[in-house]
Parts: sequence; structure tokens; C-alpha cells
Amino acid sequence: MLSITFAPMFDWIFLGVLGVAVVSLAGLGVWRRARGTYWRLGAAALLLGAMTNPVLVEQERILNADVVAIVVDESTSQRIGDRGAKTEQAVQDLTDRLGRLRGVDARVVRAGARAENSKDPVDGTHLFDAVQRSLANVPRNRIGATFLITDGQVHDAPSQGEAAPVSGPVHILLTGERNEKDRQLLVRNAPRFGLVGKAVDIEILVRDHNASGGSTRMTIVQHGQPDRIVTVPVGQPHSITLDIDHAGANILQLQVAPMAGEITQKNNRTIVQVNGVRERLRVLLVSGQPHPGERVWRNFLKADPSVDLVHFTILRPPEKQDATPVRELSLIAFPIRELFDVKINDFDLIIFDRYRRRGVLPGLYLENIVRYVEEGGALLTAAGPAFATQSSLSHTALGDILPGAPTGKVIERGLRPKVTHSGNRHPVTADLFSAGDAVPRWGRWFRQVEATRSRGHTLMEGVDGKPLLILDRVGEGRVAQLLSDHIWLWARGFEDGGPHSEILRRLAHWLMKEPDLEEEDLRAVAEGHNLTIVRSSIEDTYPPVQVTLPSGIQKTVTLTKGVRGRARATIPADEMGIYRLDDGTRTAVTAFGSPSPKELSDMRTSDKPLAPVAAASGGGMHWLTDGLPNLRRVSTDRNHSGSGWMGVVANRDYRVASVRQTPLLPDLLILVLSLGALVWAWRRESS
Repeated sequence: MLSITFAPMFDWIFLGVLGVAVVSLAGLGVWRRARGTYWRLGAAALLLGAMTNPVLVEQERILNADVVAIVVDESTSQRIGDRGAKTEQAVQDLTDRLGRLRGVDARVVRAGARAENSKDPVDGTHLFDAVQRSLANVPRNRIGATFLITDGQVHDAPSQGEAAPVSGPVHILLTGERNEKDRQLLVRNAPRFGLVGKAVDIEILVRDHNASGGSTRMTIVQHGQPDRIVTVPVGQPHSITLDIDHAGANILQLQVAPMAGEITQKNNRTIVQVNGVRERLRVLLVSGQPHPGERVWRNFLKADPSVDLVHFTILRPPEKQDATPVRELSLIAFPIRELFDVKINDFDLIIFDRYRRRGVLPGLYLENIVRYVEEGGALLTAAGPAFATQSSLSHTALGDILPGAPTGKVIERGLRPKVTHSGNRHPVTADLFSAGDAVPRWGRWFRQVEATRSRGHTLMEGVDGKPLLILDRVGEGRVAQLLSDHIWLWARGFEDGGPHSEILRRLAHWLMKEPDLEEEDLRAVAEGHNLTIVRSSIEDTYPPVQVTLPSGIQKTVTLTKGVRGRARATIPADEMGIYRLDDGTRTAVTAFGSPSPKELSDMRTSDKPLAPVAAASGGGMHWLTDGLPNLRRVSTDRNHSGSGWMGVVANRDYRVASVRQTPLLPDLLILVLSLGALVWAWRRESS
């Protein structure tokens, strides 16, 4: 391409003043009719022209290819029916046609699916974010067009009146069919928390797209309970109840029957997760007599705001006889019938601290405690010296549920409690001291009641490996036995003390069935796009886990043994819903995904979400069922789409490969012409 440019030797203002002076002098010469004026003017004009230094510029330009983005929607809704096959065929045909156009650089951008390096799940289909990232290094005047191959359900599309996020026309190629039918199950209102033992209301809505209303059947699946089938209305809110039967996650899966002719059943199912919390933990503490450790139990339990403590200390047993009148005693009668008969089931935990048989509790009430434990209650005994005598609780009905039986010997010398092999694997005593310490660095105790373990697990041991802390399960309930009353030494800081508060806290919450403290536990935790299966066990064997996906497909997963009695495995979570786990001895369920994800809100093919961006950019909206439209190269000032065709803008952007400059007024030519003009002017004057 040729063009003329100027590279003046002096500033343009100086040249302008000089030009005015030349014209003024020439005008004066013409007015006085001086000979040779025009020749002098010509010579001056040549010199002025030489000072402007005109240059002929010849550029060699190379046209840049126009970039065309083919955006492929790979979201979940694109897997319905033959949408995926249509999409891939459209990508192939469109790429081939663009390849036959001159000056077009076609780029395929796959979006909508979750990224492998992303930790958070993607909620919805985001195509324009992917387009902007892929075209970030492309100048706007090089973008020829953008083709979106999608079902139209895009959740980051600009709304009506907003400018298109990319330059050039945006053409939409819809992969589905017109007037598709679909049924959707929505959770309109569900609480995040609920009280254990209570029921919560959940509001759901069944919505039919392109279909009439009526009613349908819905299956309610709750772990540990039989499935329920109820009839719910279509198009109207409906309430169902969820019983919060345990602390932690209570998961409910809801699934409605399919509708005739609907495109998918993926959004016929949803999940609800309500975390169960205990309103108040009621604990009954019975101290057999005053002693230094009594305050440790009381302070520990009173420090927990969620614990409602009832504490009785026996100060005057029935066998004590003296002459003090009863009316002069400021003591409260022990309400044994109210506590151990009428309201025994109101307590979550019963603690006997250095209690011995003294005629206070008749055998009938002790049998009530046994039934209370077998039906799901919790019992903790902290033994004192009396446990080794005939006054021991082991010689009552409680002996049937206590895991340790006394030998009649009380060891009274310094001992340092140790965590056993089972204790290192049990959540109650695991991680109490650093793994690098061979011996725990905590203070000594000076009393241990010798006992033999008949069942349960020994978590801590004392002198000569004798059991110090034993845990056991009895029926539906739990029992713990602490065979020493010197844990208070740790609370006082003797020899730097020990983790008394942590042990007592874990022990109490294990007895009250805290899910995170289960020693035999199977659970799955969502981590990004994966599901991590964790199996906790006191034993050293971990059988394979059978995983049932929400779709009903079963997988067998082998666990990898870890530390602290845990084994793990990670599987990809490709489906939303309830995952069921079973290793032959333990079962568990977990929920994955949002209860109402955007991707499943409407899975029909629709032109409405992308209509504003197509109109704002000048692009077109086309259905692949009608065939792939033709392609045309159009200029920037022409229509970019029409009936049966889509335009690719020819921007004619270029880059300069080389530049050649040629002076229009060479120095020698200016010199010759100027001298000639001056000589001719001199001759005119001399004649």
C-alpha cells in the first residue's frame, strides 16, 4: 500500500512563518511588477517543499486471520438423549466449514463441565466466563464470531439491555427439541437444624413443564427407616415431616415418579440434610461421699452450657445413727423414686462417683438402671476403694452390665496412666499425647482398683497392664468404667497434670452417642468433586465397601489403611443424591450436591436465556434439528445473520511486514531546480 508522509526538517510553525514571508514578498513583487518574481517564487516554493521532506511510503501488509470461537456446552443437561451426539457432530461440521473460509482461525472452547483443578462444585452452566478467558489475548477487532453449541440453559448470560460480553456476532446453535416435557422436584423450604427427638417440616414443590397438573407418587428414603410412598399434588406446595432421630446429619432423599414423555429423571430427585442437635443434655451425678475429685466432675459438667446437671452427694447414709433430731438437719432427702423410676428416661447420662451399697438405692431401682442402659441410656462409674469390697456395685444388678469385675485388691502406689493399643485407635483417647512420645508426659495417680475385664475395650491401663478405663456397649446403650478416683490430681496440676478435661469431655460425649466419637464408624465426606470414604475401627481389618450410587449403580471400593485406626478411599462423585455405603458390618449414607442446583432447575432446551445476547450482538438463533445453517463472510457494516445463514465478520485487521520509504524531492534535484529558477529570474531582470 502506497502513502505520502512528511518528515519536516524544521518545526511546522517555522515553516508556516517562512511560507507567509515568501508569499508576502512575492505579492509585493507582483504589485510592483518586478521582473523574475514568479521564478523567484518557484525557487522559494521548491526550497520550502524540500524543507517539508515529503516521503513516499510503501507498506507490505499481511491480513490477520479472524478468530472464531466454537463454545461447546458440556454441562450435565447436555447428556440428555442425543444432545451430546448432536453437539459433537455440529462441532465437526462447523470446524470443517470454517476451515474452508479464507482468513479464519477457528478455536474450540469446551466449557460447562467442572474443572479438574477446581475444589468447589460448579453451580450452573457458565459459558461466557470460559469464552472471555479463552479470548483474553485476542484483540476485539480480530474476533469474527462466536458460536455457542448448547441447550440454551446458560446461567451467566447477560440479561435484556446488557451489552454482549464478547465482540462480534454471537450465534446460538440449540441441540435439543422444541416443546420438551420435564418434571422437576424442588425443595422450597427446609431448616438447617432440628432438635433430636423432634420432627421438622419440609416444603416441596413438584413442577411439570409443558404438561398438565394433577398428582403423583413420591418416595421418601431415610437411612435406618423403611421407605415411604406418599401422594403429592403437582404445581402446589406440599409439606412433609422428617424425624430427627440422632445428632449430626439426618439425610432425606425424595424422588417423584417420572412423567410420560419427559426428557430426563435427573431432576425428579432431590436431597434434604438437617443437622440434629440436642436441646439440653441432662446428666445425673451421684457422689457416694465427699472427696477431692467430686468437684472435678461437677466443674467439668457445669462448664458445658449444653449440659443440665443434677448432682446429689450422699452425706448421711441410712445406717448412720446419732442423736441429732431430723428437723435440725439441713439436708435434702434423696428422691430415689423420682430419679430412678419416674424420670430416669429423662437423663442422657448417669454417673456414679465413688458410690457403694449403703442401703440408699434398693435393688429394684438398680434394675431400672440396667433396663435404662439396655434401652439406649448411658452409665459411667468412677470407682473408689469401696469398689473392691462387698459394698461394690459389681455385687448388684449393675454387675451384669459393668465390663470390669474387681479382684478385691486396691493398688495404692504411683502409676502413670498409659493408652493401650485399642486406646490409640479409639476416638476417646486417640491423639491425647504426641505421637513422637513413647511415654505420655503427664502426672501420676496413686490409686487403682484392680479388676479383670470380661468384655468391652480397655483404652487406658495402669500398674502391670491392669485395666484403668474400660468402655463397652450394652444393648442399645453404653457403659464406661474408670477404675481410679485420682483423676483430680491432673486437675490440680500435680506433676504438670494431664488432659483430664479432654478425656472427660470425650468420654461423656461418647456415652451420649456423639457421631464424631464412634470407634466403629463408616462415613463419606464430600471433598470438592470427590467422595472420601473413611472407616474407623479398633480392629486391624478393613473389608471392602460396597457403594451404591444415587442412580442405583454399585461399586466395590478397597480402603487404604492409615493411622489411628482409620482407612480411607476416594471416589469421584459424578451424581447428585444419596450415596449408600455398606462393608458388611456397618452402613452409612451421605448426601452429595446442592438440594436445588441451577443445572437441574430446568433441563429443557430453550432459546429464551440467550435471546438477548444474540439480538444485542447481531447473531442468530438456530435449532440443529433444522440442520446446520450456511456460513458467510460479511463486512462489519452488513447484517451478521439471516434466515438459514450465519455470518463471520471480515475485520480486515492486518500487520505490517515491511516498510520502504522513497523521498519525493531528492536534494540534488531541488538544488538544480532552485538554481535554475534563480538564474532564469536574474536573466529576466537583466534584460
